[in-house]
Amino acid sequence: MKKPDILRVWGRILRGRTPFLSLEITKECPLRCPGCYAYAPDHLGPSTTLRQLSDYRGPDLVAATMAVVRRLRPVHVSIIGGEPLVRYRELSDLLPRLDRMGVEVQLVTSAVRPIPEEWSSIGSLHLVVSIDGLPAEHDRRRAPATYQRILKHIARHRVTVHCTVTRPMLAQPGYLAAFCRYWSDRPEARRIWFSIYTPQQGDDSPERLRPPDREILFAELSAAAREFPKVHLPRMVLDAYRRPPRSPGECTFARLTACLSADLKTPITPCQLGGRPVCAECGCMASAGMHALAGLKLGGLVPLSAILNTSLRLGGRGVPVLPPVEPETA
Repeated sequence: MKKPDILRVWGRILRGRTPFLSLEITKECPLRCPGCYAYAPDHLGPSTTLRQLSDYRGPDLVAATMAVVRRLRPVHVSIIGGEPLVRYRELSDLLPRLDRMGVEVQLVTSAVRPIPEEWSSIGSLHLVVSIDGLPAEHDRRRAPATYQRILKHIARHRVTVHCTVTRPMLAQPGYLAAFCRYWSDRPEARRIWFSIYTPQQGDDSPERLRPPDREILFAELSAAAREFPKVHLPRMVLDAYRRPPRSPGECTFARLTACLSADLKTPITPCQLGGRPVCAECGCMASAGMHALAGLKLGGLVPLSAILNTSLRLGGRGVPVLPPVEPETA
């Protein structure tokens, strides 16, 4: 989101609208990544799963998506999946339309297939490529979206490289620095983002960080941000990773974002992650960024969160407080 969009976001809130929209544009994906939240059994609650939904394709997908955008009028749309590039033909029609409407779009992809070259001329489009570490680990986890394919498919684009940190990455000293060095040297990488693996309730997978791991991670991320200019990790975002919102009701991102699954009807709650996330270990960069902004004080006195709450009330939406996620029991 660009700085001029802040006033547009505020205006949407005052009008009772949700300024951000997250769309699972398709239920299809050729990858089977460990820890993928979208295909978790409880992602959409107990009644259905992403793969069980009926999704759109062809002109119907373009029309249905445009109808949602016109109805909700978001300032910013995140297009996720599934794998969005499965629907690259539809997106080649949809993305220019959203650009003409002045809607900023972030498209998150594995770059498993070529990214259309003409997309590079769409000013409102921000490409984010998910990369799980260095080649040896990434290729094992995310085949067929291997490094070889990624480098080929992003060659004519400038992208944000997005790495979700998992526990195995921290077992090798200097691993994250090596990752930053590799992508800092690539001209296709505009910036580098880091999220942290966010577990669901009851998750005991190898990906989940333990408390000592998180302290090691915060030290390594802080050092990486100082050493590598492409690493976009402001201190206030890192601080928000240390102290994330305690529940979806306290999460600015969850409160201001409408999340819809692949049928463009089913809501994803309590946030984009779905299911029952462990909020105390949230590693979502969008959540951390908005939480950090909400904690700022105008003139050193008035927290932005207070202005947000007042704006939500004036907009007639009230202050949405979702049921808190219960803490895990040992």
